[in-house]
Amino acid sequence: MQHNTDMYFSFFMFGSNFSIEDDAFLDQAMTHIRRLVEMGYTGFEFHPGREDTTAYAFSTYEAELNAYKAFRKRMDEEGFAHIKVATNVGATTQCDPSSADPAVRRAGIEYLKSRVDITAALGGEIMMGPMVIPYGGFVFKAPNGEAVWSDDLQDELAVRYKTAQQSFIELGQYASSKGVKLAIEPISHWETPGPNKLAQLISFLDGIDDPTVGVVLDSAQETLDGDGPEVFAQQINYIADQGRLHYAQASPPDRGDLVTCWLPWEEMFTPILSRFNGPIAVEIFNAVGAFDQGLRLTRRKFWIPEVDQPNQYPDAYQIAKQAFDFTQSKLENIRKNLNLNQCK
Repeated sequence: MQHNTDMYFSFFMFGSNFSIEDDAFLDQAMTHIRRLVEMGYTGFEFHPGREDTTAYAFSTYEAELNAYKAFRKRMDEEGFAHIKVATNVGATTQCDPSSADPAVRRAGIEYLKSRVDITAALGGEIMMGPMVIPYGGFVFKAPNGEAVWSDDLQDELAVRYKTAQQSFIELGQYASSKGVKLAIEPISHWETPGPNKLAQLISFLDGIDDPTVGVVLDSAQETLDGDGPEVFAQQINYIADQGRLHYAQASPPDRGDLVTCWLPWEEMFTPILSRFNGPIAVEIFNAVGAFDQGLRLTRRKFWIPEVDQPNQYPDAYQIAKQAFDFTQSKLENIRKNLNLNQCK
């Protein structure tokens, strides 16, 4: 009997931020949800970043939270009460839980708490992302602004990880009280200074007893910066034994089409599926918003129906449907092999 994995779809296909202040964006979001649910998706990843436009529209976290509550109510009233939501959240340079500056560190804790509140208001149980060190927050030294790399960078990060551990002890307690798990993402050295490797994240988590603070596995990041399949399988068992394997993403290394990418499906998802029955998210970064320059996207945009002018290239819904069918097929074959091996 076929086992369909609970599969989410990342709204990074449609924008680099979930623009809760923009009524036109929210109308488009409902159209996207309707179309993607028809394809079989059972949940979504929203990125509730607090952009300048959001902060202008909602001067307080409470006002912003109320806007997300209203959008969840709209989802429910339009027939999507059964659809789940996870959030993708990153620390920022102004709100940094690893900062040596107590004010910036406290701002980081309060910001992440506000995103926990939003996650809970959306009915979500998972808040994931690069929450320890600000995404893209590479280290520069005064007074000449030279970039810090290699040994010097790792020495700097070791201090910041120790500081952030104390922040996440508090954040884990808060998230647990709201029914939310924190899934930290190791992200490639091309995009952020750390943690880049799952091994580095495990070392960070070893300083935090609460399993509420755990891991999201992103296939793109692990392919780029992981330690290989044998070590990866051991790492999955280690974090699963601790109850920290909270979430996983099927994402291509080039952040584009899952069907045509080079991804080691069996080596990546066999260890994950052997220990994890939760949702798998399809994460595709479209050439939209801040991603063009931030991720140096050279490929064409997957044009968005009812938003962009149609052209002869694949549209976002085509890519999403192909990704759903392809990923379900890959995961189903892996589950079958796991079951066969267990029966031997």
